[in-house]
Amino acid sequence: MSRPIVLSNGELHVGLNNFGMVHDFYYPYVGFENHSAGNDLLHRIGIWVDGQISWLDSPGEWAFTFRYPHSALVGHTLVKNERLGVLLEFDDFVDAHICAFIRNIHIINLQDRKREIRLFMHQAFAIGDSRSNTDTAQYLPNSDAVLHYRGHRSFVVSGSHNGAPFDQYTVGLFGIEGKKGTYCDAEDGELSQNNVEHGRVDSTIRFKVNVKAHSSQRIHYWIAAGKSNREALYVHKQVKEAGALAHLHRTADWWSNWLKPTYEVIEKIPVNHRMTFLQSMMILKSQIDKRGAIIASTDTSMLNYSRDAYGYSWPRDGAYTLWPLIRMGYKDEAYRFFEFTKAGLHTDGYVMHKYRADGALGSSWHSYVHEGGIIAPPIQEDETALVLFVFAEYYKMHPEAGVLKEFYQDMVLPMANFMSSFVDDTTGLPKPSYDLWEQTFQTSTYTTAVTYAALIAAADLASAANDPDSAVKWRSAADDIQTAAHKHLYNKDRKVFYRGINVKDGQVIYDSVIDNSSIYGAYTFGLFAPDSEEVKSSIATIEELFGINNGAIGLPRCENDDYRRVNKNVTGNYWFICSLWLAQYYIDNNLDDKATKIVDWVKSHAMSTGMMAEQIDPITNQIVSPAPLTWSHAEYVSTMLDMITEK
Repeated sequence: MSRPIVLSNGELHVGLNNFGMVHDFYYPYVGFENHSAGNDLLHRIGIWVDGQISWLDSPGEWAFTFRYPHSALVGHTLVKNERLGVLLEFDDFVDAHICAFIRNIHIINLQDRKREIRLFMHQAFAIGDSRSNTDTAQYLPNSDAVLHYRGHRSFVVSGSHNGAPFDQYTVGLFGIEGKKGTYCDAEDGELSQNNVEHGRVDSTIRFKVNVKAHSSQRIHYWIAAGKSNREALYVHKQVKEAGALAHLHRTADWWSNWLKPTYEVIEKIPVNHRMTFLQSMMILKSQIDKRGAIIASTDTSMLNYSRDAYGYSWPRDGAYTLWPLIRMGYKDEAYRFFEFTKAGLHTDGYVMHKYRADGALGSSWHSYVHEGGIIAPPIQEDETALVLFVFAEYYKMHPEAGVLKEFYQDMVLPMANFMSSFVDDTTGLPKPSYDLWEQTFQTSTYTTAVTYAALIAAADLASAANDPDSAVKWRSAADDIQTAAHKHLYNKDRKVFYRGINVKDGQVIYDSVIDNSSIYGAYTFGLFAPDSEEVKSSIATIEELFGINNGAIGLPRCENDDYRRVNKNVTGNYWFICSLWLAQYYIDNNLDDKATKIVDWVKSHAMSTGMMAEQIDPITNQIVSPAPLTWSHAEYVSTMLDMITEK
C-alpha cells in the first residue's frame, strides 16, 4: 500500500495510507523510529451514525480522493460514504515549527435531517520501533488528552470541537492476550473510559457532534510529540491555546517561503506539469531529515512482504536528490547532507552502503568476501563518487572559501585518494564493487563513469584549494580510467555498453546484459563523448530492445529484470528513473517530442497527489514498490529543469 500523502517538518514525519489513516509515524528522525509501522498499528477512523459504525478501511464503504491543493505540504483527503450520507474532509499537516501532527476534520451531513454523528479516532503505537510490550497509555484529565510514552518518546493525543475537548476516551491492549484493540470498544458508539494500561497499548477518543440537515461541523485533532512527557505536553499546550487553524496558516507561510526558489522557475515549466513539479519539490523536502539524512522512501509497505524497507539514507539517492535542488539555489539541505556524509565516512575514504537517519550504519547484504576469495570493502563505489561529484556542483554554485575549508581535508581528499587508488592492475578500471542496483559485484560501466567524473571534479576542487599535486594526481587517474573504459566497456557485437566486467585468473569476463544505467552513466558523466558512435549506437540498441521505436515509453532497469517483476512475459517493470534518463538524453539532443512523451507518461502514472513510485507494472499500470520514492521525484525535477535550460 503506497502513501498518497506524506507530511513532515524534518523531525516528525507522518505517512497516510490509501484509507486516509496514519500508517507511518516517524519521530524524531525522518525515516527512523517508526512508531506505527505495521498492519496492526494503523490509526483507525470510525464514524458512528444512525446506530451503526463504519471504519474508513471497511471494504467498499468509502470513496477516497487525495490531493495537495495548496502551495504547502498540506494534504487534503475527501472521503464519502453514500450509504451513510456522510462526507468527511481532512486537511492534514505537520506543523513546520513544532512537532505536532494536526488534522482539521470537516464532517458534512448529506441527508435532509438533523443527525448526531460520532467520530472515533484510534491510535496504536509501538514506541521506539520496538515490538516489546512496555509502552504506557493514560488519560490526563488536567490536559484533556491521552498520553502514550516509552522512555524518551512521548505522544499526546487530543482535539477540540467548538473549544471543547473530546467527550469520551479509553485506553487498552492490542495484539496480545486476545485483544484486538480499543477501536472494538466503539462498535456500540460508546467508550468504556479505561484510564490507564501498560504493555502493548492503544487508545481511542470520541467526538460527538450534532449536525443539521445538509450542514457541517469541524473537529480539530492532533498528536503532539516530544522526547519527554513534559516536552510533548508543552507542544500540546501550544496547539490547544493557539488553535489548529493558526498553526495551519503559519505552516503554509513556512512552505511558501521555502518554495521561493521553486516559484522562480515554475513559470518556465509547461503548464500541465507545474502542479506536479511543485508537489515533487515538497515531497522531496518531506524525505529530508533536518540533520542531513535523505531517506530513499518513508513508505514501510514493503515490510509486509520483505525483511526491510527503504527507510535509509543511501548516499547515492541523497546525492541525486540534491542535484536539482542545488541547481535551483537551495543550500541548507545540501550543506547538512555533506556534513552527514562526512561524519559517516570510512577512514579509508569511502561511504558505506547506507545509513540510518541518526548516522549509524544501516542494514546491509554486501559482503567483504567475494567469489575467488577476493577481499573488498562491502560498498558501491559509485555512491562515494556521486557524493563527491555533487559536492563539486554545489561548490560551483557557492564558491565560498568556508565551504571548501569545511569539506576539502576531511571529505574531498580522502574520497578522491581512495578512488584514484582503488584501480584494478589488469584492466586499469576501478576495482569491482557492488553496482548501483545492488545486484552484481563487478566493475560496472556506470560506476566507472561516475568515478571518472568525480575524479575530474575533485581535481578542480584541488586547484581551488591550492593543492596542485592532488589536482594532477586525480586528473591523471581519471584520464587513465577513461582510456581503459574505451578499451573494455563497449560491446561491439550488441552495439551497446557492457553492464560491466570482472577479472578471473587474469582473464576479463564480460557481462553483456543490457543495463540502462550503463548508457546513462557513460553519456551523462562524460566517460564517452555525447556524439560518439558508442553512445549513439547504445541509445539505438535500447530503443529497439525495449520497444521505444514501436510505441513503448517506459523503460526497465535492464533486460530480464526480476526485481519485483509481476508479469514474467515482460522484460521487467518500468522504472520512472530509467525512463527519465532517456528523456534527459532526448532533451540534450533536441528531441523534444520524444522527451515530452516520457515526462507526460511519468506524470500520468503519478498518484493524484503527484506521488511517484519506484516501478510501474507495464501490463496493469499499477504502482509497484514504495511510493514515494525520493529518487523518482528527483529525476522528474531534474528532467523538467533540463527542459528549461535547453530552450
